[in-house]
Amino acid sequence: MELKTLARVSLILGVVSLLAVGVSHLALTDIYHGETDTSQEWRALQISAGVILAFQISALVTLWRFLRRPV
Repeated sequence: MELKTLARVSLILGVVSLLAVGVSHLALTDIYHGETDTSQEWRALQISAGVILAFQISALVTLWRFLRRPV
């Protein structure tokens, strides 16, 4: 992938991961307050963790390729 495309993907995943952090906070608040059925909250946490992990991998790959490019 081209470096510019990787940077765009990382930027988009970064914004989505910020939203995922907010969703995670809301889900954890519901779980803490002892809702009876927390299956949706746990699913939201799993999806949020996947998005955050994808962002971290994308950012690291982008930085790695940027540092390895010829000067």
